[in-house]
Amino acid sequence: MISYNPKDWYHGIIMVGKADTLRKLIVPILIVSLYSTIMVYIDLNVLSVLEQEKASKISVMHSLLGFVISLLLVFRTNTAYERWWEGRKLWGTLVNCSRNISIRLSANLKNSPEELREFKKLIINYPYALKNHLRNIASMDESEMDAQFQMKELNNQKHIPQFISDQFYKRLVELNNSGKINTENFITISADWQQLMEVCGACERIKNTPIPFSYSTFIKKFLIIYIFSLPIAYGPTLGYYAVPIVAFIFYVLTSLELIAEEIENPFGTDDNDLPLDDIAKNIHASVDSILK
Repeated sequence: MISYNPKDWYHGIIMVGKADTLRKLIVPILIVSLYSTIMVYIDLNVLSVLEQEKASKISVMHSLLGFVISLLLVFRTNTAYERWWEGRKLWGTLVNCSRNISIRLSANLKNSPEELREFKKLIINYPYALKNHLRNIASMDESEMDAQFQMKELNNQKHIPQFISDQFYKRLVELNNSGKINTENFITISADWQQLMEVCGACERIKNTPIPFSYSTFIKKFLIIYIFSLPIAYGPTLGYYAVPIVAFIFYVLTSLELIAEEIENPFGTDDNDLPLDDIAKNIHASVDSILK
């Protein structure tokens, strides 16, 4: 995720970063400009069949279609942003629950440093495992598991977050049975850890449920047809001024669709995706400071 100052207009306007859609659309914009130039030339010099009144009617039709497509793109962008923001709230819950669990374990196991160390490993590795799981990465290079959990054993699991959760709960039950943690604290810690698995399930839901295919393809088809018909509609009235206007409209509308595509799955490694690596490291630091 790109860190920036939202109040800095100057750099925000002149800077063209990796995530800027202009970099991705420069070639398509040139193609649309060339197409528009050809269509305007044909309208003005070859066909010359569109009367001013007919051209005006076509322009009105495109104005109405532009209103419709703007509504579709607004809905598309809002839906993608809701998915992005929900993902951020889920990882915020992960941060809070990890700290709460660590604080409760620290208070209950202050005389059992060995047990604390084992729980610390599990809590620290859970966000790393969830991050890799959401990105379809099978390894656990960031893992700090000691000899109790061999790396080979961990990486052979199909669902590493689930495996870590299973190990955490088993150890918690053992502590409860041995009397090191009373039933009340056992229930509280179990509830907090259950939220971690609920976060995992909710993130999987976002990742595995994209925008419906028919809706996504309809917007793309509608957008392309609308853009490529613009020179035909405005060429007779605007002449070659229609070329930069069509290119700019193409840039604006297509950029909205590209942004929506990028943020609808917020757990990847695109520039505008959530900073999962940083969040996992922050959890690591917080847990490490609590369970010293």
